[in-house]
Amino acid sequence: MKSIAVIGAGASGLTAIKCCLDEGLEPVCFERGNYISGLWHYTEDVEEGQACVMKSTVINTSKEMMCYSDFPIPGEFPIYMHNKYVDRYFHMYVDKFGLRKYINFNTEVLSVKPTKTFNSDGQWEIAIKTSDKEETRVFDAVLICTGHHAEKNIPNFPGLNKFKGKVTHTHDYKDYHGYEDKNVLIIGIGNSGGDVATELSRISSQVYLSTRSGSWIFHRVDDKGLPGDMMHSTRLNTKLLKSFPNMLISLAEKKLNNKFDHEKYCLKPKHGLFSAHPTLNDELPNRIISGGVIVKANVAEFTETGAIFEDGTKIDNLDAVVLATGYIFGFPFIDKSVIEVKANKVNLYKYMFPPDLQKHTMAIIGCFQPLGAIMPMSEMQCRLATRVFKGLKTLPESTEMWEDIKSKQAAMGMRYKQSLRHTIQVDYVPYMDELAEMVGCKPNVRKLILTDPKLAMEVFFGPCTPCQYRLMGPGPWKGARNAIMTQWERVYKPLQTRPCAKTERKSSGAIYMLIVAVIAVLLYFIL
Repeated sequence: MKSIAVIGAGASGLTAIKCCLDEGLEPVCFERGNYISGLWHYTEDVEEGQACVMKSTVINTSKEMMCYSDFPIPGEFPIYMHNKYVDRYFHMYVDKFGLRKYINFNTEVLSVKPTKTFNSDGQWEIAIKTSDKEETRVFDAVLICTGHHAEKNIPNFPGLNKFKGKVTHTHDYKDYHGYEDKNVLIIGIGNSGGDVATELSRISSQVYLSTRSGSWIFHRVDDKGLPGDMMHSTRLNTKLLKSFPNMLISLAEKKLNNKFDHEKYCLKPKHGLFSAHPTLNDELPNRIISGGVIVKANVAEFTETGAIFEDGTKIDNLDAVVLATGYIFGFPFIDKSVIEVKANKVNLYKYMFPPDLQKHTMAIIGCFQPLGAIMPMSEMQCRLATRVFKGLKTLPESTEMWEDIKSKQAAMGMRYKQSLRHTIQVDYVPYMDELAEMVGCKPNVRKLILTDPKLAMEVFFGPCTPCQYRLMGPGPWKGARNAIMTQWERVYKPLQTRPCAKTERKSSGAIYMLIVAVIAVLLYFIL
């Protein structure tokens, strides 16, 4: 049985262990902390090199879209979960599939390098450190699951070193304590910056939010109170966006501006929708309109007591600055002959495999920035990687892999504005389908139209939930169909907290089935 080293026991590492077991491989997981869940395990203490959510963090993806493909999140859990529920779900996953016994806690990986016989056997030499000893072990393959939120990106703002107030990176921010009745400047309008701004705006004297280029603001709660990602992450929408990009983007921008006018709120970005990672925040417009948050331009320089902005305006009497300026990712423990990251750019086939290795026995898991949930995408990467390790899937030649890498980099350069943040972007449905085709588990909608038209309708028109990738192909799950057909029941369940008078709806079962049949036939010919 092949032995597989799994480095990290966070969202990617846990599913890596399970995927190894599913393929009959022997996983050995190394976790330097004493807990699972990675950044989703909240701790009061700041750990350098270890990202952690804020105490108030609520995940940006709904539970149906973020679950692992064969383990739906319980119906009673909130639609968008506080970090304590995310952590609890990971513990449930570990217990359900018996993963804990494969995890070596308090074990730091010092180095990963090819053995002297790598070109013939593909093995890796991994040096590890525990509290009482260091040792080196050899593995047949390795899954790197350490994420990309570790080293803080701290821009070199002129005068910042002279500023006499408190300066904190969001990596180290835990909660609002210490910011009461203070004047606070937050730099960066990503998700973390927006979360800190809205939280502090209720207890600080004044919050200023500095943004270099603005941002489109997405909302968890969409039309009719439905989860936004479930409404938009569909196969139909993906096909329409690919076929009519300009029209769809224009309509989407109009819809966002109907929520609130981004220009009037000084948030209108210099770029179009989907040309940069959007910000997801339901509260920000309310905090701006009530004066709790004041939007400012990019910082030009700091003074001892304040900041001067690029538009010439300035703020004095600042008490604190919070840098929501992202991260610089890397893999310092991996030999640079294998992987080298420069300016947040790394060359990986399908964002996973180093293309020049003689033996493809290493995969980097979760090293991407998704427009969607990372958990099912990491799981799909692990399903592919373990099949490659087992010899069930062969990767193309190095030249073909490099062509794919360069093609993706060129497409990303055309679409996104240049930034350290936009080097590993992927879209949920296209990327999941791309990997699923390689695994052999992409749902065949045409086949479903003939065998199960009702399911086909849900798969094509409904949210592209992870369970779709357990309907067919390797690793099927017999509960997948039921999970898909009952997904909206689990969405609504946590909302049913008191009796309400229900609106009576006339039965239209026969008409519905006729419509289903007609659409199914049309889909059969256009897909």
